[in-house]
Amino acid sequence: MSVLRPFKATDMFKFNNINLDIWTETYGIGFYLSYLSRWPDLCCVQESPNGQMMGYVLGKAEGAGIEWHGHVTAITVAPEYRRLGLARKMMNLLELVSDELYKGFFVDLYVRCANKVAVEMYEGMGYSVYRRVREYYGSLGNGRGGRDDEDAFDMRKPLSRDPNRISVRPNGRDVIVSAQDVS
Repeated sequence: MSVLRPFKATDMFKFNNINLDIWTETYGIGFYLSYLSRWPDLCCVQESPNGQMMGYVLGKAEGAGIEWHGHVTAITVAPEYRRLGLARKMMNLLELVSDELYKGFFVDLYVRCANKVAVEMYEGMGYSVYRRVREYYGSLGNGRGGRDDEDAFDMRKPLSRDPNRISVRPNGRDVIVSAQDVS
């Protein structure tokens, strides 16, 4: 049993059990606070009955015209709570808000190509690879290249404003762009 609720600033005092995972991208306090102030309805947490944070999602709305969309900046579940469907619940809420409130055409996210479990999970939720972004994840976060830089898949899921699915493509794994080409 868990509770899906809005992410509060005080949750940052309780999410170390989640953020210490190697697959989780972490940010500075100001980054989290900017999301909570600008897009509070796209940020939520899963909490256990005893108050322990189980996972969270941070999202935003961005783009223009037919590129207007919801974006998953971060989603993570603590290792001890994985494979319980928590990520799916958080994603469903973000997709619903992106669709009904923000009227987006799609939801997108970036995931490390090497994170095969996450890629398969997103595909199971209806996401598909739109393109591969070279050296998106840099060892120093500088995107300047180097032996530790990793590629990302830009994955998308069309929403109700895109009934013809123009926001997705069937051959996305074959479309390769550089990190500088991604805004």
